[in-house]
Amino acid sequence: MARIAGRFSRVEPRAAARAYLLGLLSRAERKNCWQPAEQAGYARPGPMQRLLRCARWDADTVRDDVRAYAVEHLGAEGAVLIVDETGFVKKGRASAGVQRQYTGTAGRIENSQVGVFLAFATSRGRALIDRRLYLPEQSWCSDPGRRQAAGIPETVQFATKPRLAWEMIAAALDAGVEAQWVTGDEAYGQDPQLRASLEARGTGYVMAVACSTRVRINHGRTTMRADILAARLPTTAWQRHSAGAGAKGPRYYD
Repeated sequence: MARIAGRFSRVEPRAAARAYLLGLLSRAERKNCWQPAEQAGYARPGPMQRLLRCARWDADTVRDDVRAYAVEHLGAEGAVLIVDETGFVKKGRASAGVQRQYTGTAGRIENSQVGVFLAFATSRGRALIDRRLYLPEQSWCSDPGRRQAAGIPETVQFATKPRLAWEMIAAALDAGVEAQWVTGDEAYGQDPQLRASLEARGTGYVMAVACSTRVRINHGRTTMRADILAARLPTTAWQRHSAGAGAKGPRYYD
């Protein structure tokens, strides 16, 4: 809080931010505005709700502070940037970006918001360092009335999830975050513009692609499906590693 206190111009939101942060770090099972408010001694969640809804503070500058804090404590040796998305299941239709869409949180199509996140990881730990809200094109970006009601600025335009990922990666690299490579799942690996942007920046990447993706071989003279190419490699070309325990036991990958 000493690092970010100056981002709040008034003492009330500064105190509410500290109480909210302590609530997020607590052992409370649920962490909506009620639980941090109760832990801070408030009778109602009003101070927390005002902090998130209308208090004046710059979330992006706080993001910059958090990013610098994470890099400072986790170090830069062997650092990796990780892009991924997660969903937030909602019941109404007023939350910015909400619509019926697939979310891994529920494992199915649900009424939800989807956020794209960037994590910074080293052998010493990992932390989220940036976020972007995915705003669907038809149901939100092309609906002025809905945008106005949700307070979405006119400057915010439609961007694909890989595009949002690249914006965060570029911002981190521009801020001096040292990461030799980026990783992500198929949603990001299958986007040629994201891969090209990373290559142009000189940043390595290891990202999943569909098995039907055609890979250039023989110095680019021919292409072959990724699954066929992988099947043709000898057993000695692979090493088996554990990705930790899963719901159904150890997760091994070649």
